[in-house]
Amino acid sequence: MVIEPQMTLVSAIDKAPFAILSHGVEAEPIFNFANQFALSLFECEWQDFIKMPSRYSAEAPSQTERALLLERVARQGFINHYQGIRISATGKRFRINNAIIWNIIDSQGQYYGQGAMFKSYTRLYS
Repeated sequence: MVIEPQMTLVSAIDKAPFAILSHGVEAEPIFNFANQFALSLFECEWQDFIKMPSRYSAEAPSQTERALLLERVARQGFINHYQGIRISATGKRFRINNAIIWNIIDSQGQYYGQGAMFKSYTRLYS
């Protein structure tokens, strides 16, 4: 992706050809960011997405696997090459492939949540 001179970094991230999303540190983490690629894939508008508990992005049987994954990220700081089944706001299933998931921390080590980035996904029809 080339960032054009007239684009801000925020604009470039929003229009990136890959998904970038994050959730916060609430007891039940809530999504707090998604770029246009992610919003389109999850079939959700910004104002609805940032109110949604992130666990709703996985089907009930996958939520245990997702919870274990996020605990592993919390311990290690990040993981890469992750793949897993997710579900859009309208119930469509898709597999994310080769995702990177990381802890979001500031320069003082304050933890703010977790972010994810992926480009590859496969729509699942069932």
